[in-house]
Amino acid sequence: MEDDQRDAGVHTLPLTIEYGGRELTVTPTLVETERGPVLIDVGPANAVDGLRTHLRSLGYELEDVWLVLATHHDGDHVGGLADLLEAVDAVVATHPEEAPYLTGERDPIKGDGDRYPPVDVDLEVVGGVRIPTLAGPMEIVETPGHTPGHVSLHFPEDGLLIAGDALVSDGDEPLSGPKPEFTPDMDRAYGSLEALSSRGIEHVVCYHGGYVDSGGDRIEEIVAERS
Repeated sequence: MEDDQRDAGVHTLPLTIEYGGRELTVTPTLVETERGPVLIDVGPANAVDGLRTHLRSLGYELEDVWLVLATHHDGDHVGGLADLLEAVDAVVATHPEEAPYLTGERDPIKGDGDRYPPVDVDLEVVGGVRIPTLAGPMEIVETPGHTPGHVSLHFPEDGLLIAGDALVSDGDEPLSGPKPEFTPDMDRAYGSLEALSSRGIEHVVCYHGGYVDSGGDRIEEIVAERS
């Protein structure tokens, strides 16, 4: 992420790892708070060592993480959560509709019967909840469609959106809508994007693609292109 964002207390943690038989680059995000770092998504089971290296480069230890917020339950986002919790005494938070998949009450929607180790969910969060951070308030925004309870994180003071998989950045477009092959409810996903387009978003962190210096205008274009 660019220097101004690092100074604001938001740090992308890109990891290139093996997942599902292929090499995959994912982007968990660290958000600094007065209490310590908050981790937005974790990555697959083999992501923990990479996270530890990133945190040390920022002056933290992995054990300093006090809150892990899962944008949704897909394995490439939370498959490493059980491994992380062996080293970290952190609160696990996610949306109520995502919680049963993390705890093992339900199998992942896109898991083909395979699942990562279940974990306890300590805190269920819904749209409108704000968490104080060094980058200003971080607001939970419900962005369902990619999964039933998918959430994104919005920093209104800076216009930054941590999008999870509500948006992606790859291929020819620096910012595009969610992948249809991985998004069971595209109509709902694009409804979420339409709602995001009015939030004054100026730049975005995509879990697949990283930091993008583009926001509301491009989101409006994405919605219009599907109409």
